[in-house]
Amino acid sequence: MIFMSKQFFCAREESETTRVALLGIPFDATSSFRPGSRFAPDHIRLYSEGIESYSPYQHKDLAECAFTDAGNVVDLTINNFSVLRKAVHIEVTQHLRAGKKVLALGGEHLISLPVATAYVERYPDLNVIHLDAHADLRDEYLGEKYSHATVIRRISEILGAEKIYQFGIRSGTREEFAFGDQAAHFYPFSLNPAAVQAVVEELQGSPVYLTLDLDVLDPACFPGTGTPEPGGVSFQELLQTLLLFGQLKLVGADIVELCPAYDHSDVSTITAIKLVRELLLILDE
Repeated sequence: MIFMSKQFFCAREESETTRVALLGIPFDATSSFRPGSRFAPDHIRLYSEGIESYSPYQHKDLAECAFTDAGNVVDLTINNFSVLRKAVHIEVTQHLRAGKKVLALGGEHLISLPVATAYVERYPDLNVIHLDAHADLRDEYLGEKYSHATVIRRISEILGAEKIYQFGIRSGTREEFAFGDQAAHFYPFSLNPAAVQAVVEELQGSPVYLTLDLDVLDPACFPGTGTPEPGGVSFQELLQTLLLFGQLKLVGADIVELCPAYDHSDVSTITAIKLVRELLLILDE
């Protein structure tokens, strides 16, 4: 099932030799402040030719990366999470069975739940690294158990809280921060290099899924998001952290919460595209 008007640049035609599948999940039905992240996957594709294929950070070129653009799993009108959850699970499972890694483009953060669920079935010992401004550990939000604000809590119920590693969190309820502190792998407010390096050493050889909420970035450099939060990290801090996580057995990832409409300069979109490029190159190992 493919809903797409344009492919991400440098994507190859689907074949047995591609190792990474880029998958759009345009869903933002539980967004509680500013919706619009459902437009991000296609916006990222549309502007992707605006950057160079070469990464000077990794000395690799996207033109040599064995990835395919699998399109969007649903169309832009989807607003039922149960329907989305089933469709995403089927699509991600299909790619994993074909021996590919998945880089999912949200959409709001709730899209990470069905992606991670499919990954746990493939990797029962999966660990999740979560980069975000918000803890997303609420048990429910606005009366909903399934929300962008509860997604990491739901994932922790599948994996176990000890399998979740959270960085950059600077907003949440008292209960969320208490939950995070009790879970033992909670590194709020920054991407502390020493903490990142310690986690890289701890998780060597273990399968890791990375979920990147772009609002971990400071809104001064990334205003195009649904719930901007002052006090975030810089692009270079985030990039260096991703390169360190590239030393892990990274089996999949997602990038969520770009809302193109809130940054008319499109700097946020270009930033997201550069991060997509770097993650595609990291996953293509």
